Amino acid sequence: MTDDLLLPQELRILVAVADSGGFTAAAERLGLTQSAVSHAVRGCERKLGAVLFDRGRRGATPTAAGERAAGHARRILRLLAALPGEARQAAAGEDAAPSGPLRIAAFRSAAVQVLPPVLARLAERCPGLVPEVRVVRDLGRGTAGEVADGRADLALATLDARGTTATLPGLLAAPLYREEYALVHRRGHPDPRTLPLVDWDENCGSYTADWWKRQDWLPTATIDVSDDTVVLSLAAQGLGMAVMPRLSLDRPPAGLAVTDLGPDRPSRRVGYVTTPELARTAAVRALVRALREAPLPAGARSLAG
Repeated sequence: MTDDLLLPQELRILVAVADSGGFTAAAERLGLTQSAVSHAVRGCERKLGAVLFDRGRRGATPTAAGERAAGHARRILRLLAALPGEARQAAAGEDAAPSGPLRIAAFRSAAVQVLPPVLARLAERCPGLVPEVRVVRDLGRGTAGEVADGRADLALATLDARGTTATLPGLLAAPLYREEYALVHRRGHPDPRTLPLVDWDENCGSYTADWWKRQDWLPTATIDVSDDTVVLSLAAQGLGMAVMPRLSLDRPPAGLAVTDLGPDRPSRRVGYVTTPELARTAAVRALVRALREAPLPAGARSLAG
């Protein structure tokens, strides 16, 4: 029944409460009264048949149902926002350049090495596009989670061995390149494999876990940090060794050496992730085309090779 359908304003309120963490903050953001927001959320819960927020003295926290509903709401609102531009672009002809915002999520090394030439090409072809790039740590749901939650139109993400994001069903993923890992250590060390292991939170994900398990020479990490550039600095000072993805080694600090790990070296697949609906929009199609045409950065290899 149409009475059970959520209206765009209800979707906006749902997202505002989820993002701001409370009814009062959402009301201020949207220019509404707190009672209007509370009433709208209760209406959403009635229509969906689920409790969307845990209410408390400190605000409102999305339940599992609320998190999922907010993600769908963001994606729907993004499509509604894209609708006018899509219609104008179609009326002007399929060769017309798209315009409007384009939200991109990427982990740090991809944002630094992959995106700049891609965005430069987009700026030439589609000057009306306004890219918004967010750097997201490659942990948990990572950059793909930003797409699933409706916060990004496309993400550069680590893919599994099949080139998919199996833990996030419903997304469209395609591989772009393979990135190998190498051993980094202080230059001139006679036996770097005897050094302590330095690691960072984003390293050794599921794509390299099997390789790590087979390496009996790798000790438990003695130093854990939260940033890959810190890992490189520590290794360059002789405080340890590290196993690092190649794209993180574009500007190694002085004194750092990079040693190949041999034919059994680990690697990861990197690709783009979007939703099936957004993949059909002119802005995302233009971005995908630019990603496909851009030269591979140093340290990346074609998956065909």
